[in-house]
Amino acid sequence: MNSNPLLGVIFHWLGGLASGSFYVPFRAVKRWSWETYWLVGGVFSWIFAPWILGLLMSTDLVGVLREAQTSTLGWCFFWGVLWGFGGLTFGLTMRYLGMSLGMAMVLGYCAAFGTLMPPIFDGQFGSQVLGTVSGRIILAGVGVCMAGIAFAGKAGISKESEMSPKQKKEVIKEFNLRKGVIVATFSGVMSSCFSYGLRAGDPIKEIALRHGTTTLWQGLPVLVPVLLGGFATNFIWCVILNIRNKTGREYLSPYSKEGAVPLASNYFFSALAGVTWYFQFFFYTMGETQMGKYKFSSWTLHMASIIIFSSLWGIALHEWRGASARTKMWLFISLAVLVLSTIVVGYGNYVGTLPANG
Repeated sequence: MNSNPLLGVIFHWLGGLASGSFYVPFRAVKRWSWETYWLVGGVFSWIFAPWILGLLMSTDLVGVLREAQTSTLGWCFFWGVLWGFGGLTFGLTMRYLGMSLGMAMVLGYCAAFGTLMPPIFDGQFGSQVLGTVSGRIILAGVGVCMAGIAFAGKAGISKESEMSPKQKKEVIKEFNLRKGVIVATFSGVMSSCFSYGLRAGDPIKEIALRHGTTTLWQGLPVLVPVLLGGFATNFIWCVILNIRNKTGREYLSPYSKEGAVPLASNYFFSALAGVTWYFQFFFYTMGETQMGKYKFSSWTLHMASIIIFSSLWGIALHEWRGASARTKMWLFISLAVLVLSTIVVGYGNYVGTLPANG
């Protein structure tokens, strides 16, 4: 299959829509602690979804994983574990900062580390990025993306300075800027490890192709060990919180101190959130196959699209209520710049497909 950067951008935008939307169903969960609904959603996003979609869309998933070297699976799992710490603290970031500012900060760090470190580590940054026209255009697109993220952060900080403590608590019940910034920094750096896990799984993609999986679905088997690592981290921490906070009974109890618990509804919306989350990387692996030799740029496209859609959700959920026209202007500038970044990165990849500019 020949690369098609435009199609790749579309796939990454679909992934960004999934990622930017996944936290919304959690808002419908009633009378469950964070650790309870986070773990239930995680079982669906990190265990059920990758196995089910991997079995359906790829060929001989079990055989592919058996053929992969133990070291390859180990590195995928290792990076998944580290990414799991980012996923854990990402949930805390949403609690402290809300969707708009929280995602902007986390994904800013994540975009920078996850995009630039793989080609630097592979020794290709000088020759493949700085040494080609297409690479320099893509690098410019990464810079535009970072500017858009900075504008989003500016909008969030401006909003925080304008709102009264009461208003902040009404929109984001546990709003805490200082805690949020610390947690978001850690979460962003750790979350970028997912990019390293996908790169570590390149040998698995080659095996999947040999077993008959089409190019478009070759990345799905890689998600199984990477997400298993993320699940391990989240499972351990959530169980610790269940024990510490005495919330383990919530998984089965139809009642809480506040009243009746809608168990079926809680499981449904947690599962919906988890499966929606998984689809970000389902589409990511598809988009990556269309970006040619500059597939490292996929991470920037992914991050930019997530921020765009999460910001739109923040607007729809009234997280910007009470903000001034100036603050909202910063928000819309950030969205416009992020859209521009996806265009620049996509164009750079297109230039890379031209024989004279590759």
